[in-house]
Amino acid sequence: MAEEEKNYSRKLIGKTVVSKSGRRFGEVGDIVFETRSGELIHLVLSNPTPYIQKLELEKDEEGSILIPFSSVLAIGDFLVVSEEDIV
Repeated sequence: MAEEEKNYSRKLIGKTVVSKSGRRFGEVGDIVFETRSGELIHLVLSNPTPYIQKLELEKDEEGSILIPFSSVLAIGDFLVVSEEDIV
């Protein structure tokens, strides 16, 4: 079981990120986490959609869009985020 928990975050990479209403934002390209606690901080978007690029969201030093992990509502085939929490 511990092995599955350690690999779980890797399974998020490549998943499509959508809002509660189904609006597509992009895909999970990477995950930013606190190394000491293991707390997940941000999702780094890859292949961002034109809609999400127009929003004034936080970006990393490489210009990739960051989605706060605290806005994630559900994880399954997609990562569902609360659009209200990121805008």
